[in-house]
Amino acid sequence: MVLVRQEIGDVLRDFRLQKGRTLRQVASKASVALGYLSEVERGQKEASSEILASVAEALDTPISVIMHEVGDRLAVLEGLTPVVPDSLPDELVAEFDADMMVR
Repeated sequence: MVLVRQEIGDVLRDFRLQKGRTLRQVASKASVALGYLSEVERGQKEASSEILASVAEALDTPISVIMHEVGDRLAVLEGLTPVVPDSLPDELVAEFDADMMVR
């Protein structure tokens, strides 16, 4: 069974490490107890949306980016291929072309 809280914790830890920050630094900036954040990262606790938003802000990362990464990882675990368009819609291409002609 795929646990969403485990993937959220893994993603938060990965972003924290990419930013070169300690658990203590992020917990302090997010106003979250160090032990609680540690449990969230290990997938032992389910974080509220408010806690996730505070941690995302402490990591200087939009919550949408964090949740997008969680979604991508869950899709892989479920055996799905994340849907990434391989081309742009014709309307967007036409708009871009028209915009370039004006310049």
